[in-house]
Amino acid sequence: MFYLSLFVVCSLFLAGCSEDPAPSEQPKTSEEQAHGVINPELNGCRRCHLPHQDKAHTFTCSTCHAGNETNNDKQVAHTGLIAKPAHPATMNQACGQCHQGQVAGVAQSLHLTLAREVNLVRKSFGAREALTGLTQIPIADVPETPLELADDLLRRRCLRCHLYSSGDPYPSVNHGTGCAACHLDFSDGAATHTFLKTPGDKQCLQCHYGNWVGADYHGRFEHDFNDEYRTPYTTKEPFTRPYGVEYHQLSPDIHQQRGMICIDCHSGAELMNSRQKGGAQGIQCQDCHLQQSLEKNLPANVSRVQGKYLFQSQGDSKQHEIPLMRDPAHTAYQETIACQVCHAQWAFNDTGTHLLRNDTNEYDSFWKLTTQGSWEVEKILTHNLNSDTTLPPTMRDKINGEEKKGIWHQGYTMRRWESVQLGRDEKGGIAVMRPVLDLHLSWLDDKNKVRFDAIAAQSAQSEQSANKSLQPYTPHTTGPAGMFYRLRLQEFYRLEKGREETTVTKPPGQQLKD
Repeated sequence: MFYLSLFVVCSLFLAGCSEDPAPSEQPKTSEEQAHGVINPELNGCRRCHLPHQDKAHTFTCSTCHAGNETNNDKQVAHTGLIAKPAHPATMNQACGQCHQGQVAGVAQSLHLTLAREVNLVRKSFGAREALTGLTQIPIADVPETPLELADDLLRRRCLRCHLYSSGDPYPSVNHGTGCAACHLDFSDGAATHTFLKTPGDKQCLQCHYGNWVGADYHGRFEHDFNDEYRTPYTTKEPFTRPYGVEYHQLSPDIHQQRGMICIDCHSGAELMNSRQKGGAQGIQCQDCHLQQSLEKNLPANVSRVQGKYLFQSQGDSKQHEIPLMRDPAHTAYQETIACQVCHAQWAFNDTGTHLLRNDTNEYDSFWKLTTQGSWEVEKILTHNLNSDTTLPPTMRDKINGEEKKGIWHQGYTMRRWESVQLGRDEKGGIAVMRPVLDLHLSWLDDKNKVRFDAIAAQSAQSEQSANKSLQPYTPHTTGPAGMFYRLRLQEFYRLEKGREETTVTKPPGQQLKD
């Protein structure tokens, strides 16, 4: 009986320790699936391609994909073919035939340009002029300045998920380009050709995963990259790492727990237009939870019934009664304190993000850091550490698709979520902060020479901040303020007062020494 029990325990343990397929065993995308003749009785596209007809798009394949639909010869049929018609380069020609207004709005949206993120990072490394979008990031194959190194980082490591790219081929991450990023359903990394009028959270999380806003809404905090953080447990999901890295399951946002999805608050009008150029404004908490705001401007998905305000969710299709702001604290603080200062249950705090461009073929030091959240880096590390052959250290430029020398490793000094950090925003208000600019860039060239050694970013934030790497953000971890929210504020005021007294009482020379 003892040996039988031992066998059962060992079997369960080994099952739990099973790893995901190696990066080379990634699921095939729709473009990579076999296109042999599957129905010789048909002509044109359907002769080789399985029918994926969407009910809202009951027209011929060539309407979007161009090519020659009347010919059975592959080379002739594919002449002029547009493989990704929803891509930003062709979405006006394809999607714009019927959705001209939406396409025009997307072209200027922050979702397409990523101008906010791009300029925040570039400015912290010395850029003096703002770019209108990610496609303007200069190419620097041999960086000579910290800014040029940061540009290479942005183009090849950071900007893996945007509307010009299909993202990493992890099962829950791979997505369409352009309009299809949100409106085309993917399953296990392959397009289903099912178009979505209203995207769900599944589509949002294809880009908003990892430790970024969106994942926190579902209570997810990504594990560290080190080997000892891999999870040796079985899962009901088909993949143990659908988003590239396992995650801790923390408390989801109260709105998510009630059945609401991302687009319940973030409408298409907001997401598909530029807020920088007078477009749709993002929703504020008080728009729904402050009675005066509701009486002044009732949102389209909110109705008043017998003195109560009911919200119609697109997620669960139910009506939810909206709790109104009645606590005296809301009146006392007004707009000087962001809602999440009191209501955030937890927040992302990845301290010390270290990024190394490595042009060498030496990877022995990274054997415990093969999990990187980047498919390209993981593939090279996993292969070269376990094979007699060597893959070259190259990564694609995620904007133009070109292979470039060097791979970008990533690691953290510490990853925590417990303490919600507070600070002052540009207007002097108190907001939740995260060390998003706590970046340190290095470069080891192919001659094993250190070109840059832990170059730190300098935040463009106000001098009022004690830590210039901190930037205000809105954690989507809303919950009841609880009994300790006042202590959170009191601690912030105490620390802020201490910093002010230190600045006033100490002579300049002493301040520098500190």
